[in-house]
Amino acid sequence: MGVKGDISVVRDEGGRVIRAAGPGLVDLQVNGYAGVDFNDSNVERLTLEKVRAAFEAMQRCGVVSVLVTIITAPIEQMIARVVRMVELRKTDELLSSMIAGFHIEGPFISSEDGPRGAHSLEYVMTPKDSPDLLDELQAAAEGTVRLLTLAPELPGAMKLIADASSDGVVVSLGHHKADAETIDRAVEAGAKMCTHLGNGSHYMLPRLDNYLQRQLADDRLWAGFIADGHHIPFPTLKNFIRAKTPQHSVLITDAMMAANMPPGTYSIGDVTCQVHDDGFVSHDDSPSLAGSVLTMDRAVINVACHCDVPFETAWAMASTQPAELVGLPTPTRVEVDVIDKSFVRRNL
Repeated sequence: MGVKGDISVVRDEGGRVIRAAGPGLVDLQVNGYAGVDFNDSNVERLTLEKVRAAFEAMQRCGVVSVLVTIITAPIEQMIARVVRMVELRKTDELLSSMIAGFHIEGPFISSEDGPRGAHSLEYVMTPKDSPDLLDELQAAAEGTVRLLTLAPELPGAMKLIADASSDGVVVSLGHHKADAETIDRAVEAGAKMCTHLGNGSHYMLPRLDNYLQRQLADDRLWAGFIADGHHIPFPTLKNFIRAKTPQHSVLITDAMMAANMPPGTYSIGDVTCQVHDDGFVSHDDSPSLAGSVLTMDRAVINVACHCDVPFETAWAMASTQPAELVGLPTPTRVEVDVIDKSFVRRNL
């Protein structure tokens, strides 16, 4: 058995990991899972039975902690979704242990095609438009909003970055088109992370001087990566992780309700998505991505297999490092068998 830090692995004669143990996996960006959309426009459909089943599915592949991600929508819907998940969390021991808080992704994002991603243009706004929204969401979440994604170039963004950071919320740059000076000012104001770096961006960028390169080069910023091979080709992801270093990189899924489900038609909020046979998620007859069907166990395995990152390091990128980034305690320990490029949690 090989041991690196608190992570231990068992390998077969060919060197493949067949069993592992370590701090449980922590996903900072989950929109839905196993047929359940956490951004359902009708929160009454978010029943305890359905939501618990989604978290049980995550638990089986080694996940112990999640930030439920609330995306761009009418303000009253965003608040209602937070309230519903808080209510469910209070009624169930598993949800109480696994829901570590909330990631608010929008509505303070770029309105431009490309940087906006799959978020609904109708509900995008600036922090100046709704300066009290984060406070309202934080009150609904009973103080458990831990991560906020925004575009730093928007009016009022710098004040929101400073205020949120001083209140203990990690501010992440995402779905933006900020120039170098604005990125630098955002970091000085308190921004600490880049949301799914490489995605939520223009399809075409200046070759060598662009906002992706600027964020990769800024050693003050951590970065989240979606390691499914669709959002970022693996050779590019390998370069990105080298630039940020594994120690300042975290793996996320950005999973939507089709994660752990067969191909077909699904939704994320009010956006209808098509999940293809290869796991690519498109929307509105567009080649653009709309969330992912990635699971955290496969993210670890993909990075270890395709990005020249030791398995133990990839595990840390999906467990202790995201927990550290948003101020969570060391995740509870799990043991898994590695079967068919997936984790199967032992002793459940």
